[in-house]
Amino acid sequence: MAAKTDQLLIVVSILEGRQFPKSPRLSLEVQASFDGEQLSTDPVEHREQPQFGTELAWELDRRTLHQHRLQRTPIKLQCFTLDPSSKKRENVGYIILDLRSVQEVQQEPRWYPLLSSKYTKQRPALLLSLMLESDSKPPQSSPDRFKAKKAPPRQGSSSVTDLLPDKLEAVLISDQGYHQVGPPDRCVDMFVLSVTLAFASRLEQLVPSSMKLPTADSGFFFYYSLLGNDITSEPFHNLLSPDFEPERASVRIRSSKQILQTFLSQQPGLQVHLCCGNHSLGSTDVSLSRLAAVSIDLEKSSATVEGVFVLCPPKRTKLPALPPDLQPTVGVAVTLRREELPVQSAAKPPSPPAERRHQSYSSVQKPPERSPPPPLSPHTESEAESLQEELQREQDGAAGPAAHVEPAPHAPPKAPPAAAAEGGASSVSVSAPKVSIPSSAHHYCFSLDLHSLGKLSLPHPISAMLRYSYQFFGSAAPIMTNPPVELQRNMEAALPQSYCAFNFASLPQQLQNTFLRVPLVVELWHKGTTSSDELFGRASIQLSHLLSTEKTRFTGPTGEPGWRQIYQDRIAVVHVQRPTEKVAELSYVATLEDLGFIKAKQVEVLDSSQNEVPLQTVPPSLPPTLRPPASSPSQAPAAPRDTLEYRTALELELWKEEQEDLFDDQLRMKELRHMQALAEEWRRRDAEREALVKKKETEYNRLEERLQKTLTDLERREKELAEAELQVRAS
Repeated sequence: MAAKTDQLLIVVSILEGRQFPKSPRLSLEVQASFDGEQLSTDPVEHREQPQFGTELAWELDRRTLHQHRLQRTPIKLQCFTLDPSSKKRENVGYIILDLRSVQEVQQEPRWYPLLSSKYTKQRPALLLSLMLESDSKPPQSSPDRFKAKKAPPRQGSSSVTDLLPDKLEAVLISDQGYHQVGPPDRCVDMFVLSVTLAFASRLEQLVPSSMKLPTADSGFFFYYSLLGNDITSEPFHNLLSPDFEPERASVRIRSSKQILQTFLSQQPGLQVHLCCGNHSLGSTDVSLSRLAAVSIDLEKSSATVEGVFVLCPPKRTKLPALPPDLQPTVGVAVTLRREELPVQSAAKPPSPPAERRHQSYSSVQKPPERSPPPPLSPHTESEAESLQEELQREQDGAAGPAAHVEPAPHAPPKAPPAAAAEGGASSVSVSAPKVSIPSSAHHYCFSLDLHSLGKLSLPHPISAMLRYSYQFFGSAAPIMTNPPVELQRNMEAALPQSYCAFNFASLPQQLQNTFLRVPLVVELWHKGTTSSDELFGRASIQLSHLLSTEKTRFTGPTGEPGWRQIYQDRIAVVHVQRPTEKVAELSYVATLEDLGFIKAKQVEVLDSSQNEVPLQTVPPSLPPTLRPPASSPSQAPAAPRDTLEYRTALELELWKEEQEDLFDDQLRMKELRHMQALAEEWRRRDAEREALVKKKETEYNRLEERLQKTLTDLERREKELAEAELQVRAS
């Protein structure tokens, strides 16, 4: 009878679920693991309330159950989704069950929410029931329980374990970077022992009410010793929700499988401490001997012992007993594997789009077999165009800006003395005018990345190609994506060669006015194979949104500081003839970089119709450049506002205003950062104070319950004494 009741079954009943999203093409499966053994339910339909109706049981005796309860071995349930078509298996969430709460009496089922659930909008949960049942099978009559005796060793041969000392030790071989366990001539396999601290919760329960909270300079951290190596985690300050990253510490061990298992079974538990400065607030014991008991072939997979362990305060600290749902815990995983087993590595990040940056004067399609162009000037044609427009506006006072100024038809070329001294070897056109650049002009770099197209509303697929031009950047030549991509309904297509950058010079106020008035129009074309190209729609990118974004500091290619603004959005591509009809959606990223003031004071403007190739750089593929009108020698005397002194004073005042605005922006950003840091620190300290108040309130409630119980006992005893006194008097 005693042997019959010593055998027990841990039964986990998985009844049903709730608040799951409905997914007809998938199925759900629950996998439970305990002491290295895994059991699974049958796949069920993935609906809002899946019905499992399955019992999973593990067989063990009372002695083993007592050991598992001392070691706080958890029962881990993992929920998976299965795709029958692709055989893909994805983890949805998990549940940790405490073995100490399992009893031999029937308990009501409880709802357990899934932790780290993939479904963030809902809170899926499982209805579970735990129970200990007596195993009614006879312990020896079943053929499954037959165990063969260990074969005796051969004569003349001795086992390796027989030659080992009673106490194995790990000897550090510092020059090789591993620990040797066992004889070096017989133990030659390499293993890796890893310890991972994954998460922690309810750590504020370990802080006594009389302890002062740490300052900003100090904090809390975890500490443990792995084979004599002291290891500490990164410090954290928030006890309510510790924000430390999961950390893994690994040591290399040279041994054999049998000797390493013997060594691990002799090792004491791994003690993990929660520390604050030099004080330990609590600790837990993780048994390394359980790795030796795991029946897993290390040649093929790794042995893992993981669970949620309760942190116990030191004996000198008197803290009241806590219910299971308020106990501080830490998630620890200990893994043993062969060194040859592959470890998952992080994927290589994609290269940034800046590696394929194009200049504003180059077409997106590069012509094949073209010799490299000569070195380009740091000033583009847009500098001349924008600055010439400013000069014309100031001199003539015209109502509209001059977009193009045609050169004089019979202006004779006049070579400067330097060019005449050098001879006619140079092919530079000396008849090109020079445009003066104000000192307040800035060097800008605008880049546009047309990322993708999607949500096509047309019933048939198209070969999509995007095209745009913005003359303010210095080029009227269209920029196109190539090759065309096939775009279908309900499909997102990435666009090749969609990144382009423009370098130009402009006054800040002129740039702002242009971006506010003139949008950048992107055209959606269908590249026909048998017919001509067809325009399907247009999308207007409002560049004014870019000016309202936050400015970030960066260092330019020349080492000088600059400001960068980035704006990302999805806009609608509307029909050409029906502007209210949406054709597709365009995703883009626009960037504006302010590289500071222009260093050069003049830029030479060349006519692209000339046959000579300029040594200084405007490519002949660009549109005709600007030339100022020839001034007549009999011109009237200049007005006071046209004098050099007035221009210098005006530029100085503009520069002062710009510097004042920049200084105000820096002060506002610094004030905002300080206010955000103060608000975050106040929220953290307020949350910690609230946690301590709740903890004190819980302690006072327990003390009140104890006093109430004591008072009830005293009243009961007083009544018993009164009744006894009456009986004595009556007798």
